[in-house]
Amino acid sequence: MKIKLIIAALVASFIFVACSNNNGKSTSSLQAAITLQETNLNKTNMAKTIHLTKADFLTKVANYEKNPQAWEYLGDKPAIIDFYADWCGPCKMVAPILEQLAAEYEGQIYIYKVDTEAEQELAADFGIRSIPTLLFVPMNEAPQMAQGALPKDAFKQAIDEVLLKN
Repeated sequence: MKIKLIIAALVASFIFVACSNNNGKSTSSLQAAITLQETNLNKTNMAKTIHLTKADFLTKVANYEKNPQAWEYLGDKPAIIDFYADWCGPCKMVAPILEQLAAEYEGQIYIYKVDTEAEQELAADFGIRSIPTLLFVPMNEAPQMAQGALPKDAFKQAIDEVLLKN
């Protein structure tokens, strides 16, 4: 019991000293550094992937129920739609890549995510049998589907060549 109290006192002392020690820097310069870090963090996290429900899909991507014979994309920018599940290992590998791409291509494309566990009907409507399945949606063209975890360079190539036509 005494050992636990001594360890707790040492940890508390260390935290107090570490938090109060500014290594000769003024409080205002520390605050400025923290503010700069927060600003940079907010800039990198500004663009995020967008999670879709079936209702969102029907209004933002394509209302395939209204017009099942023809694909009509409703967006104003090309898109990638990631059909995933939280338990899926390859999906977990792709997720941070898509977040990075959302930031890199901010304002040029949308990156949507559809949780196949929560949106089983939507996944079934698109014939999703394995995940991750990615739907690349260019403007004024039919979408293209890819399955499996793609590396970042493959995503960038598809974005540049298929979606943005660079």
